[in-house]
Amino acid sequence: MNIQVVIVVILFVAAAAYLGRNMYKTLFAKKGCGTNCKCGVDFSNVQPGKHK
Repeated sequence: MNIQVVIVVILFVAAAAYLGRNMYKTLFAKKGCGTNCKCGVDFSNVQPGKHK
């Protein structure tokens, strides 16, 4: 095989793996919160319409 063909095949496999990983992460996302999402913040004491 020519070295250029080997490089192209390696790049193609790397790109396919990258896209596959992103698709997997999108379709099978973890349940729950990510980092810094503030899901655990208690907003029960916040009064609507009171802005500074």
